[in-house]
Amino acid sequence: MTRPDTPAPTPRFRSDMTVELVKHSASDTDVLWAARVSTAGEQSLEELGKDPERSKGLINYLMRDRHGSPFEHNSMTFLVSAPLFVFREFHRHRVGWSYNEESGRYRRLDPVFYVPDTSRRLVQKGRPGKYVFVEGTPAQHELVSSAMADSYRQSYAAYEEMLAAGVAREVARAVLPVGLYSSMYATCNARSLMHFLGLRTQHEDARTPSFPQREIEMVAEGMEEQWAKLMPLTYAAFNANGRTAP
Repeated sequence: MTRPDTPAPTPRFRSDMTVELVKHSASDTDVLWAARVSTAGEQSLEELGKDPERSKGLINYLMRDRHGSPFEHNSMTFLVSAPLFVFREFHRHRVGWSYNEESGRYRRLDPVFYVPDTSRRLVQKGRPGKYVFVEGTPAQHELVSSAMADSYRQSYAAYEEMLAAGVAREVARAVLPVGLYSSMYATCNARSLMHFLGLRTQHEDARTPSFPQREIEMVAEGMEEQWAKLMPLTYAAFNANGRTAP
């Protein structure tokens, strides 16, 4: 509980999303090992790496013909920091994902809030299913920044007031907005990550167009960058075959 004489923390505003790969067991060899057991029995990792071109061809074949299970025998855990509204979208991805998010029931939440910078396109033009986002005017950006900041300060002041009065954290948190930053561990395998990337990024190689909200796309881009380094053959095959999860 916050004591009445404890100075209230100053709200902080940010526009970035952070993604950190905290641990992994993921490589192209994991895909090869899982696929070749079907036809060649158990093989050593040394044997699997003897023919790079064959390995590249096998992974591309698996991706192209959508033999998906070999891409599940790996694991990546990311630490993600993003606003609550991003996590609400993220948690729609359930198959092949595990999540643990910080809890407002058990800790006092820090006043860190999302305010988009001037690179964020603000205006939606067109009807649902057929629209584009265009640049906002300086006046619109100023309005968004000031309105969000004012709302955040007011909501967090109410949160602090309730805590100081002895109200439980799990009750007081209800006043906080979805622009509040949270953090979570997200664990997935390459197949589930590819499905996520196919839906949450726009890319010139994508066979099926996607129109993600920019903020979750920023998280997806951070994950994609890390994954591409771990499994370069799988990543190349994903792009070469329309960025569709097998």
